[in-house]
Amino acid sequence: MHRLITGVTILEHELSELRLLVERQTGILLDCPNSALAAHVADYLEAHELELPTALLDRLRSSDLDPSQFAEFLDGVLNAKTGFYRHPGAMNALARHVMPQLYTRKADDGACTLRIWSAGCATGEEAYSIAMAICEAMPNAAGGGASNGSTNGNAAKESKSPNRSGGVLETNGSAHSSKEWSVHIVGSDLLPSSIQVAERGLYPQSALQGLPPAMIRACFSKIGSSNGNGNGSEESAIANSANGNSNTGSSNGAHLLVKPRLRSLVTFNTMNLTKPVYIGRFDCIFCMDVLPQLSRAQRTALMERLHLYLEPGGYLFLSQTEKLCAPNLNFRQETYDGYTMHRKPMAASAAYGR
Repeated sequence: MHRLITGVTILEHELSELRLLVERQTGILLDCPNSALAAHVADYLEAHELELPTALLDRLRSSDLDPSQFAEFLDGVLNAKTGFYRHPGAMNALARHVMPQLYTRKADDGACTLRIWSAGCATGEEAYSIAMAICEAMPNAAGGGASNGSTNGNAAKESKSPNRSGGVLETNGSAHSSKEWSVHIVGSDLLPSSIQVAERGLYPQSALQGLPPAMIRACFSKIGSSNGNGNGSEESAIANSANGNSNTGSSNGAHLLVKPRLRSLVTFNTMNLTKPVYIGRFDCIFCMDVLPQLSRAQRTALMERLHLYLEPGGYLFLSQTEKLCAPNLNFRQETYDGYTMHRKPMAASAAYGR
């Protein structure tokens, strides 16, 4: 069998070979229908002036020489589920259940650092949602940080700097502590194009649908329309976003920019979770809606790595439709307000890290 898409004949066995190649190189299962994959292949061939699908296969087989080839091909075919507070139960559990425990334990230990990883952050909405939840959990926090949060081209350089260690929040005599907390949130994704959007921190107001107006005011600034005009008030943009009304009238509608205080808490990096670079240990790891895109073997291997990367007493957050696929790992389930998370015990087995 074959499919004819925009003048390009794509054989079924070529699509099957392409799926196998993607899985072998990235661990990702392409679960889209053959028709959708064939259309994507045809678009890619046209954009790169390739005549035959075999040329694409040859290019991807040599991707070890240029890893960007795979990322460029996968851009547009992966089902990236994202959104601000897309998993409100997880954010609620982080702010109201996990953070108070971490405050108490770390303050008693004398350590005032908090490290959280958004593994598979797509275009950054999850990482910024985590930052917003942390600020909600520290209502008396005063802004500050290691970055000025600008998006004028320097932000990308700053966020890739090995010296950046996150932002600083001072609790100003809250019930938890009067110390400064160094908060570092790492957002990683396979696609460089997604990381570029995340680093920019600029979103159409429609992307903030349903967020409380007070939260939008605290965390975002209206910068006008995407064509550079500043028409419309910030209050109007915030109200429209909260009500789920983009109110743009065209593609040149108002956009909202993550404020420096929030931006200073987050660093973004391109990373393939099936071939990770060790970036340290974390108090919490969010890995939401990632497992269904991986093969069974890769899911298990990833869970083992995430367990290793968690500090003792740290929390793993999965979406509620995902099951812990490595039951042999030493995790304990904790449920808060209907959301279930997985905690690494304080005395974790040496077989899985300290």
